[in-house]
Amino acid sequence: MDKAVLEDGAVRVSVLGYGARVQDWRLPSGGTEVSAVLGHAEAEAYRRDPFFLGAIVGRVANRIGGARYRQNDQTVILQANDGANQLHGGAGGLYAVDWRIDMDGPRRLLLSHHSPDGAMGFPGSVDFEVEMTLTGHRLTWDMRARVDRETPISLAQHNYYRLGGGKITGRIDAPERLQRDAAGIMTGTRLPAAPYDLRTPAPLPADADDFLLFDPARDPEVPVAEFHAEGGLRLRMWSDQPGAQLYSGHGLGAPFAPRDGFCLEPSGLPNAVNRVEFPTMMCSPDRPYRQVLSVEITDG
Repeated sequence: MDKAVLEDGAVRVSVLGYGARVQDWRLPSGGTEVSAVLGHAEAEAYRRDPFFLGAIVGRVANRIGGARYRQNDQTVILQANDGANQLHGGAGGLYAVDWRIDMDGPRRLLLSHHSPDGAMGFPGSVDFEVEMTLTGHRLTWDMRARVDRETPISLAQHNYYRLGGGKITGRIDAPERLQRDAAGIMTGTRLPAAPYDLRTPAPLPADADDFLLFDPARDPEVPVAEFHAEGGLRLRMWSDQPGAQLYSGHGLGAPFAPRDGFCLEPSGLPNAVNRVEFPTMMCSPDRPYRQVLSVEITDG
């Protein structure tokens, strides 16, 4: 399994070609070295991992209701891997394929993958590229996709962050969330963010698994989210996406314990292919895909 390490000073990020995954993110804290993400020590364990640890997920992140959608007056049937629905691109999604890694010095690398026409039921072939750059304590993902015909693309980076220390306090500039049904499929209705309204810093909810809508009028230079663990690490996140899935990690299982790490996964609006109310996630040769995500983790 291909592996590369980004380094800047005392910060090191280990990246696997399998799933374009962040395996480890090490930095100094409290006089020792700590890891800020949940991961497996053995790379091959990721081939059996059911939690999408550290991966780039897609072609379409989150859930597509009924594992199907309409495109050009035809029904596109996708591979279902979450009951009757598709989750994170299907069982052979981007998190479960081998990406090529090309290093460009100690602080930058390029991950690339060609997804053929029909992969997991999606139309069109896609060339994916993810450029990762480490600058001090800040890691940036520049995600791009070029398609040969119209097809939906919406990626998400799926780190489970572990900030150590005690109680975690969070702030997310998100006044609303999306309503979801019992299967986790977005209905198209927007609701107030409560009970996950973190515009004023508050303890990280213990049971969150909801898509929060960022304030569209936010200042892009200001972190859209911040988390701080008492006596531990501080995380700041910048994103150009309309929202993110907040997951408290309460469903984690062996070899981990529930809430060993939490996720904040910016992406396009889930199930947008079936909701005309949502901004489109359709890409085409003259409308390629791009997302930029930056996360900074420092000693608290």
